[in-house]
Amino acid sequence: MTNKKDVKKDIEIKGMHCSSCVKNIENTLINLKGVKKVKVSLEDEKASVIFDSSKISEDDIKKAINKLGYKTDLASNSNIKQGILYGLIPHIGCIAFVLASILGATFFTQFFKPLLMSRYFFYILILISVIFATISSYFYLKKNNLISQKGIKRSWKYLATMYGTTISINLLFFLFIFPILTNVSAQNNNIAYTTGSNIKISVDIPCSGHAPLIVDELKKLNGVNNVKFDFPNIFVIYYDNTKTTKQDILSLDVFKEYPATVISENDVSASTVYSSNTLSVGSGSCGLNGGCGCGLKR
Repeated sequence: MTNKKDVKKDIEIKGMHCSSCVKNIENTLINLKGVKKVKVSLEDEKASVIFDSSKISEDDIKKAINKLGYKTDLASNSNIKQGILYGLIPHIGCIAFVLASILGATFFTQFFKPLLMSRYFFYILILISVIFATISSYFYLKKNNLISQKGIKRSWKYLATMYGTTISINLLFFLFIFPILTNVSAQNNNIAYTTGSNIKISVDIPCSGHAPLIVDELKKLNGVNNVKFDFPNIFVIYYDNTKTTKQDILSLDVFKEYPATVISENDVSASTVYSSNTLSVGSGSCGLNGGCGCGLKR
């Protein structure tokens, strides 16, 4: 007898080898509370299950299959979730620092600053990330009696998903998220300035996750108007040379732990103001709307 809560699902199963595997899965599932009918096909590598969704979920059925040593797509989803978690671990302090900086939570930035001031903090977290992924993989192989060279080869998809997701999340943060968030936190109400100086420096930081720390320290210096970060370790600092100097900037404590090297330096004068209304003398034309009476052709 069926009711409105009865659901039929086809669940893909990997790892079945014979009729004994089929019977093992069918006998296990039919004894689950809420499961009404089970038909497993070795040829199609799937199980057709009718169950009461108010008593058991599809994920519960997949978990029961996984416990028998077979694979469903639930295992892949679990691998991805674990890989994301392990990929996030090395960036916990950096993420918290960025958020606190954007929100202006000085107390929290000061709390996480000592951690980011140690370059070894980053390497330790990376190591922890790899250890977690390895431990998780070990227990998976042990649970499924795959602790062998052949077993590892057989489980290459699991291992590739686990480590691949972990590495991908790290690269996502290194190459995209931290560079973007660093420049968001660097914005200082779009301060307009017409005179001053800028210097471009490279800083010996272990990863782009430390960039927000550098920016935050620079912003605290009176006279620094804005900072732009370029991956992997380049910072362009715009400052008022009547309030601070290059020496003041390079003397910040943060550069004692992460040494800075000057790449270039320039003075910014009124003629180089960053504006859409620019005067292009070299081309003999005036870009100001309506003209300015300078005599140059528009």
